[in-house]
Amino acid sequence: MEDEARRLDETDPLPTLRGEFLVPPAPGGRYEEAAYFAGNSLGLQPRSVAGRLREELDDWARLAVEAHTQGRRPWVDYHELLREPAARLVGALPHEVVAMNSLTVNLHLLMASFYRPAGTRTRILIEDSAFPSDSYAVAGQAVHHGLDPAAAVVRLKPRPGEDNLRTEDVLAFLEREGGTVALVLLGGVNYLTGQLMDIPAITKAGRAAGAVVGWDLAHAAGNVPLRLHDWDVDFAAWCTYKYLNSGPGAVAGCFVHERHVRDASVPKLSGWWGTDPAVRFRMDPEIAPPASADAWQVSNPPILALAPVLASLEIFDRTGMAALRAKSERLTGYLAGRLAPLGGVEVITPADPAARGAQLSLRVPDAGGLVRRLAAAHGVVADAREPDVVRLAPVPLYCTFHDCHRAAEALSDLV
Repeated sequence: MEDEARRLDETDPLPTLRGEFLVPPAPGGRYEEAAYFAGNSLGLQPRSVAGRLREELDDWARLAVEAHTQGRRPWVDYHELLREPAARLVGALPHEVVAMNSLTVNLHLLMASFYRPAGTRTRILIEDSAFPSDSYAVAGQAVHHGLDPAAAVVRLKPRPGEDNLRTEDVLAFLEREGGTVALVLLGGVNYLTGQLMDIPAITKAGRAAGAVVGWDLAHAAGNVPLRLHDWDVDFAAWCTYKYLNSGPGAVAGCFVHERHVRDASVPKLSGWWGTDPAVRFRMDPEIAPPASADAWQVSNPPILALAPVLASLEIFDRTGMAALRAKSERLTGYLAGRLAPLGGVEVITPADPAARGAQLSLRVPDAGGLVRRLAAAHGVVADAREPDVVRLAPVPLYCTFHDCHRAAEALSDLV
């Protein structure tokens, strides 16, 4: 089986880019490098990042404040360098995206604009297994509007005995009760199960019901192809430290559809960097927002934090999401096939490749203990979500079929 995995690596249509990343040493076992399956939590560091950071540090040392306009990548409009590659990544028009803040901060800024409860239309629809930060954020928004989160937040649950939401159940709820829903805010790829939601179908149904539809793309951006503009999504936000490999707490991204960015009546929480750059340095007391997602910026971006995002986006631009998605399906399918015969392991991620991203979630006893043993004994790095889920993410940029072989062998040995 090991020889077969190596053969698959040698003949795959998209050769691995593992050499462009810094792979940690194996914590244990007979291999020099770890088999790293935790990229859905923190992606590996691209080798190009250190050089990019040194360049910005050199400009700071050499030019100080003048680097805002005279640096090799002038800081005053540095975020513009990320606009087009980020737009290509999520299927947007360039003026619909901006890199700023962190994920939950962006969600709050966007909900300040687009969650406008009124009359009987007050509810926010999320999935019951949403990432905790999303749960906290929507509850906080409900409280901010004087509402009881227990009544305002609707948590959609899978059918009894199932782990994933069925699209038809989401659509049925929206058809039945959509008149009470002000905002739909679901995860594009669920962090716990790895389920890829049917973003276009749910967006269409939510908007037909009169709701605003936003998406948390933390586990979708850089993982699956997206077409936010064409799907008519109202807004979206994503982090960049998972599949986008931009470093811990890296600057996040957001999308606002052009029908909103061109609507000056949309309310916003404003700051200096949300004013038109053509007049920004006139220091006027009244804001003049541009007709772009930049109008949602509140502060100038942190250059040392943007540099790794730019380095990562360049890798995605070279490779393309279509090729990465195809390899992701091959890797995840191979790993799923290797895990299928194992007793004591229940895969809760959808079996259909079109309904999952680059992740397999396994229900096992003592998930935390198993993850520690995988690393210590076999050099396989995964993560646990207590009490009983182990997540394995075969990220196509740097994971290999041989890594998947190592994970399957390790689980066979330990479970």
